[in-house]
Parts: sequence; structure tokens; C-alpha cells
Amino acid sequence: MIDTQNPDAPRYPVFARSQDEVPFGVTPSQTVGPYVHIGLYPAWQNGGVAAPEDAPGRIEVSFTVIDGAGEPIADAMIETWQADAAGRFDSPSDPRGAALANPSGFRSLARVFADQTGTSVVHTVKPGALPAENGVDEAPHINVGVFARGILERLYTRLYFPEDLEAHASDPVLAAVPKADRPKLIAEKTERGYHLTIHVQSENGRETPFFAV
Repeated sequence: MIDTQNPDAPRYPVFARSQDEVPFGVTPSQTVGPYVHIGLYPAWQNGGVAAPEDAPGRIEVSFTVIDGAGEPIADAMIETWQADAAGRFDSPSDPRGAALANPSGFRSLARVFADQTGTSVVHTVKPGALPAENGVDEAPHINVGVFARGILERLYTRLYFPEDLEAHASDPVLAAVPKADRPKLIAEKTERGYHLTIHVQSENGRETPFFAV
């Protein structure tokens, strides 16, 4: 029991005398700290390269993360997960079975830190459509995870492509988002590919839709 009248008392009950006595289990969530870069680099130094430089159809997809005050979050980290150009995954978790990556050398996962402008860049390919339930296809999209200071659990959102408006109309996930908010998930076309601005919080209605996963 915690002695709330004693300011020197531990804020949480002490139930173990050493770390060896602590039972295994799910650890609590924590915000991205100052050492996350050390933990990921150099292992993830090329984490933003999901497609090789010579991959056919290679594009640049960038994300800018903005906080509630309208300022860029320079310590944000973006994680993306997507299908390949054929709408398949080179993984046994794909219900259709694993398929060789298309194009060769492509990987579905990317992970990259933002620069001082809050911008992260991923080199990838545009994914193909994915089959959903009831014979409906999900429009081509990239799943996006956002990590940043003050965020205890990653934020999940999606990036859709502006040329796929017809496919957006039947996408079951996009249909779950209020109609007025759907444009916030559609990327802007750029000279090198696409860009999406992610507002983690906003008082003027600009907040990006996030999903419970």
C-alpha cells in the first residue's frame, strides 16, 4: 500500500527485491526518449529505404509531423508498413500465402527519423490494392505509425494516393472515417512522389484521423 501522506514514499508498491524476482509480462508504454536514436542506429541507418535505388517504380514518400502548437516535431519517428507493387506481402502472414517481393529487393517495413523540419522520407514503391472482406478491395495505401515525444502509444494512420479517388469510394477503412476528414489521409503529389502532413493534435480541425489497432 502506498503511503500517500508521506512525500518520500515510493509512488508504486515495491513487490520485488531484485529484477530477477520480477515476473515476465507486458511492459508499460513509454514515450520516445532521447536514447531511441542510439538504439536504432546504425542498425536502421537505411531504415527509410524500402525499395532499392534501381527498383522499377521507385518513389519518394515524405511525411511532416506537426504538434498541437503548429510546430514541427523534430524527434518524431515514422514507421510504414505496406504491400508491394502487386498488392502482396513476402510473409506467411499474408492469407494468400507469401509471394516473392515485387519489385525484387522490396521490403514492406520502413522506419526513419524526422529532420529538424519534422519531415521523414521513405523510398518505396506504390503498393497495389489489397483484397478485403466481402469481395471488396482496399485502395492502395501505406499504413503509418507515428512515434514522438509525449506519445505513450504509437499513433496509427494511413496514406492514400490522390489518383485513386474511384477506389477510395469503396475502401472499407476509409469509409469508416467521417467524410469531411477523409481528405486528411490523401497525400499530395510532388515532383518525386507524394507527401502527407500529419497533425497529431489541432484545435482548428486539422488533426489527422488516427485508428485504433
